Amino acid sequence: MNNNIKELRELKGYSQEDLAKKLGVSRQTIISIEKNRFNPSLPLAMQISKIFDTYVENIFVLDEKN
Repeated sequence: MNNNIKELRELKGYSQEDLAKKLGVSRQTIISIEKNRFNPSLPLAMQISKIFDTYVENIFVLDEKN
């Protein structure tokens, strides 16, 4: 799965640490999600979409190749 969290985060002016604190996760978790090494749980993905005021589908895109 691919995502555009880094772009959305930067548009809001959030650091990785800022976003991690808002979500109650570690900065390492944010790094792993941004680098597509970790797919968040559905509840976490929904929290992320609320922070960026958009739909989950606008943030996370299924990579059809895998």
